[in-house]
Amino acid sequence: MEQQPNWRQYQRHLKNNKYRFPRKKSRAKILLLFASLLFVIIYGLVGFGSVASNYPELSLPFLEIPGSDSNIIPEQVNSQFNYQKSKDIQLWTKQHVRDLLQDESFINKTDDQISFLHNEKQYYVKTSIDTELQQYLLKIMKRSYTKYLAIVVMEPKTGRIISMVGFDKTNQTDNPCIEKRFPAASVFKIVTAAAAIEICGLEPNTKLSFNGRKYTLYKRQISEKTNKYTNRISFKNSFAQSINPVFGKLGSLYLGKAAIEEYAEGFGFNQTLNFELPVNESTIHVKAEQYNLAEIACGFNRETMITPLHGALLVSSILNDGKVPEPTIIDHIQDSEGNIFYKSHKADINQAISTTTCKKMKQLMNATIKSGTARKSFRGFQRDRILSGLNIGGKTGSISNKKHDVRFDWFVGFAEQKNGSQQMVISAIVAHDKYIGTRACRYARSTIKQYFKLAHSDDFAKR
Repeated sequence: MEQQPNWRQYQRHLKNNKYRFPRKKSRAKILLLFASLLFVIIYGLVGFGSVASNYPELSLPFLEIPGSDSNIIPEQVNSQFNYQKSKDIQLWTKQHVRDLLQDESFINKTDDQISFLHNEKQYYVKTSIDTELQQYLLKIMKRSYTKYLAIVVMEPKTGRIISMVGFDKTNQTDNPCIEKRFPAASVFKIVTAAAAIEICGLEPNTKLSFNGRKYTLYKRQISEKTNKYTNRISFKNSFAQSINPVFGKLGSLYLGKAAIEEYAEGFGFNQTLNFELPVNESTIHVKAEQYNLAEIACGFNRETMITPLHGALLVSSILNDGKVPEPTIIDHIQDSEGNIFYKSHKADINQAISTTTCKKMKQLMNATIKSGTARKSFRGFQRDRILSGLNIGGKTGSISNKKHDVRFDWFVGFAEQKNGSQQMVISAIVAHDKYIGTRACRYARSTIKQYFKLAHSDDFAKR
């Protein structure tokens, strides 16, 4: 065995080598310090970006990260201010903003900024409204033969409203976009379809049957009795063609009262939306009677009421991985010194459905455009220079009021780039008066085309 050095030999060894090792360590320290300094300089000049920079498709210029003191402010908004937030300023809640702005309708605004006076102090509001799109919609709106009109355009991932236009023939100051004066009609089939996918295990190509006409709903049509007159159709085409007996049977025979209520509330019905403006609740009342369940499930009733704003949220949830986003129309509020008093942030109301269900729902909504009730209005879209590059889906709905002197005409839907990340959602309703004027589907097509024509994927995400 090799003899170990004694203590004296070990000390001599340290003495002989004391001038060699320290110099090597010093050189290593100097190199390490130089490398660190070089890294800091390069990082400051070039920058490696934050986590958020890896996800430009989210387009969240107003994102407020919980637990962070940073404020991400749109660069192009009111650049005369410094965008500072004093540490002693308590950010306002949406409830506070609602109280302050309760007299502001925010509809048909042609400017994305407003100001108001509070406690003898001037405040400046930067909205999320895209003025170019807003002005385009105001230009194409037709008021002839129309009692009410409401259009809401939204970013589905954020709930951020980028356009809100409309009018009420009887009251010019009302904002029909946030009022529940409209029966949901077949738009409610979105809720029923999602519930049927998750509870009944339906696939887009699942075969279903019905008797009688497509758009009627008689008691004899909500039974599973089959005969030589029975029609068979896929679930996807039932949705696309908005076949009432199919959805009536799903609601009354397979889903039931508890499931319809649960999914309706999951999608935001009978709930007060946390929005910067006071908005009506969309309401639903479900009875245990079989025929009432059928009426509710297919939208063949005038009691289920929904706001156009909520219509946009229904579709947004399908593009937001099943989460219903909390709507917002204000990016931030500041004073003349640039102090921020309110800043919106991304939030979700509920997890309504699963991501798997969202993919199947998009197939159903695609079929509405290609072969369903919206096919005429979107005819030729696959040959259009702009629309051909988009994946488009939607749901229509129509029903008359009790007097049959007003015809409610719905379209709610989405469009997303096939080779890009930009998405948008639109909710449009027209209450036709004496004659049928411009249909909601036509407004939707024009709006979708104009939105992507303005190249929002490159410019709007930077705002």
